[in-house]
Amino acid sequence: MHGSSPGIVTTEHADLPGPFTLESGAVLPGITVAYETYGKLNREKSNAILICHALSGDAHAAGTHEGDAKPGWWDAVIGPGRAFDTDRYYVICSNVVGGCKGSTGPSSVNPTTNKPYGAAFPVITIPDMVHAQKLLLESLGITTLYAVAGGSMGGMQALQWTVSYPAAVKKAIVIAATGYSTPQQIAFNEVGRKAILSDPDWNNGDYYGKKPPAHGLALARMVGHITYLSDESMHAKFGRALQGKEKVGFDFSTEFAVESYLHHQGDTFTKRFDANSYLYITKALDYFDLTTGGSLAAGLAPAQASYLVVSVSSDWLYPPYQSEEIAAALAANGREVQYSEIRSNFGHDAFLLESGQLSYLITRFLSHTLVRDVMIRDVQCIEEGTTIAVAARRMVRYGVNHLPVLSAQGKLAGIVTSWDIAKAVASNFLWLDEIMSRDVVTVTGDETVDAAARKMEEHAISALPVVDGENRVTGLVTSESISTLVGRQSP
Repeated sequence: MHGSSPGIVTTEHADLPGPFTLESGAVLPGITVAYETYGKLNREKSNAILICHALSGDAHAAGTHEGDAKPGWWDAVIGPGRAFDTDRYYVICSNVVGGCKGSTGPSSVNPTTNKPYGAAFPVITIPDMVHAQKLLLESLGITTLYAVAGGSMGGMQALQWTVSYPAAVKKAIVIAATGYSTPQQIAFNEVGRKAILSDPDWNNGDYYGKKPPAHGLALARMVGHITYLSDESMHAKFGRALQGKEKVGFDFSTEFAVESYLHHQGDTFTKRFDANSYLYITKALDYFDLTTGGSLAAGLAPAQASYLVVSVSSDWLYPPYQSEEIAAALAANGREVQYSEIRSNFGHDAFLLESGQLSYLITRFLSHTLVRDVMIRDVQCIEEGTTIAVAARRMVRYGVNHLPVLSAQGKLAGIVTSWDIAKAVASNFLWLDEIMSRDVVTVTGDETVDAAARKMEEHAISALPVVDGENRVTGLVTSESISTLVGRQSP
């Protein structure tokens, strides 16, 4: 495993004021979102990556908590020098709304009754989860994501991000996911829910402070866990081995190793997850459908991001053909998309276990960064013939150190810096034309950040205007905004 873990981390909680309107029309008075962050947000706030978790995940994606040696669920790919390199990126992971790991969900207190919501909690959807994440990011001052990534349900959230907020996402990494839930996926979820609802201890969702429906939740987890494995992995892990005995007993006790394993998975799951959250999250999965009029391409039409879509060869819960459908739909829309199929016997769980293959794919995808992915789009410019005093006031007002100078035709004519202004004041110059640099080094949006960095280094400058084919300014890229992104080369 390359790189290192983020080390000791802390789960934070953001209280976001309401009203929080759900897709169903129901309204929550406000929500709490649990989240963790790794790395440092740059000044331009352009290096943020959101990690989205799967059904039973949480905000603790990497590192360890004080007094607990167990690392986060995706620790193998998050940290300094790892695929989601925290020396370069500011990585965020939050617990979904409807969950039970610190974010508002059915186990949260309903302010109207001062008791846990239970089954009175409104049904949530994947778009609702993404909406809550958007509000969290806004509270952190982040308006644009460099990337959003996730596997399984996390991959569905990543896709939803690119449709719900297309201008807010540069790159999306979608692993072992689908563009819509299939009848088979819905069927397995319904079996799990029925197991919980049939447990007398569920008590119509009102079991907090009482005996929880552990039997039903354990059974739901056992069924679900079977779908996360593959025939090959179960043969390799268990075969027909017996558990703690040499021969069968001709009874109904737990005899095979695979039976013992499933019981263990079910029992341990009940100690860390809420049965009601299982009901709500699986229902959100069932409702997930990005198609429009039966067309996935039409549903993904609003997306503007570039994509890495990854499937797992032995995944029968979200088989490769579903990832291929996503990639084909994006390609049909003219989106930049890379598709890869991981060769693995681990089944659906490979998105958590195949860190080597995933790290290679993710690192290369994230490292291929274009200027348009990181440039400042809302650029302050100034017109030729302006006084130095006006330019100085504009720099102070907007907190910028570079002002592209435009001709009467709106094309780039020069550039002026705060250092130029300082020298001009000392020399008693009056007009901007007397001090601006006319021989401007520029870059296009389709050039790589590495190329932009080389230009800055060669010319000893700290910013480059981004221009189109007609020499009109479309953005500005600074050395600070790209310094972390070019700090480590991809393999």
